[in-house]
Amino acid sequence: MVLIACKIIEVCIFKFENAHPWYLLLHRAKDEKIYPGIWQFVSGSIEGEESAHDAALRELTEETGLHPTGFWVVPFVNTFYDHTYNAVNLSPLFAAQVRVGDEPKLSKEHYEFRWFSCEDAMQKLAWPGQREGLRIVDKYIVKGEEATKLTRLT
Repeated sequence: MVLIACKIIEVCIFKFENAHPWYLLLHRAKDEKIYPGIWQFVSGSIEGEESAHDAALRELTEETGLHPTGFWVVPFVNTFYDHTYNAVNLSPLFAAQVRVGDEPKLSKEHYEFRWFSCEDAMQKLAWPGQREGLRIVDKYIVKGEEATKLTRLT
């Protein structure tokens, strides 16, 4: 029997520079066991009884050292099958805005970061679900006033 699990979160980080949105992607270390060398959002596991949004804020700090000026739940849940555990994973996506000039301090999970335009970030992301999540963040959070008001957590 296939399990359904919600144990992983993702955070799409953005900033505005000269009124243009830029999206942060992290280059996963080549010696990581899972998906080495891919470009990705902040991602990580939900620990114990932690809520998904608390896990997202914790992972954001652990992986980048950044502190958001705005934080949203994105109306999108990424899904993927993990053959190792025979489980379909549901991964809530969050968006975090940071200040211009804020730069990440990477954990050992990643060896490089870059700020991309939405179009360029789409080209770097490996998975269709991540590209769809970015499209939704760009359309409904970054450029959509009403959705921004409805989904803002902080």
